[in-house]
Amino acid sequence: MAELVYRPVIGTALAFFKALDLKITVEGADAIPRTGGAVIATNHVGYLDFVFAGLAARQVGKDRLVRFLAKKEVFDKRIPGALMRGMHHISVDRDAGADSYRNAVAALRAGELIGMFPEATISRSFCLKEFKNGAARMAAEAGVPLVPSVVWGTQRLLTKGRPRNFQRHVAIRVHVGPALRPTPADDPTEVTEELKTRMQVLLEAAQAAYPDIPAGDDDRWWLPAHLGGTAPTLEQAGALDAEDLAARRARRAERAAKG
Repeated sequence: MAELVYRPVIGTALAFFKALDLKITVEGADAIPRTGGAVIATNHVGYLDFVFAGLAARQVGKDRLVRFLAKKEVFDKRIPGALMRGMHHISVDRDAGADSYRNAVAALRAGELIGMFPEATISRSFCLKEFKNGAARMAAEAGVPLVPSVVWGTQRLLTKGRPRNFQRHVAIRVHVGPALRPTPADDPTEVTEELKTRMQVLLEAAQAAYPDIPAGDDDRWWLPAHLGGTAPTLEQAGALDAEDLAARRARRAERAAKG
């Protein structure tokens, strides 16, 4: 398909990252197949995760572009929506998820790379949350590899509940691991558990390799609690997510009552 939007967006993003002097390191990109479809599963710590996860695929071939599944609300916004559609990402309508699933499986069978966030939403704790099994089911049905990957450091630029902070010289790490090859006979729950285990190993490796925090830098909001940071724990983050969900439902009910 014609890539009239995706490639210019990549070029703009790379120029922006260069201007910020981001220290981007990618490890294990060879685990992404050079041809054919694959599901790339990535953790979710910031709004720009999809950009950096996509950079790993470009290391195995400039034509390897990742189509990410993203919530319909992003596509409904005028400018972001136009860009997402132009890059042929896939809209996920929570009320009509079957259509998104079928579109993604069809793209995989056509040789596309599909990017997914098994946690579904950004983790405020910056730890892995519970995984949904859509990535495992999709890879099994399409007969393609399921590639685990993680990003780390992206939360320092733009994440949920924090002001935009496009600071310079930030280190970003992307780690990719060997693919799983689920089949329709496999239990998707077991495959998803194995995927999470592998992604946890990758995440710990990325965190261990991350540059030391400068002396005197006490603003450690972007570090998880178990690493000495001030991010909420998984339990605290879960409570915040529940409050957000309740508020969204209340707003929808209010709009429905008015309409």
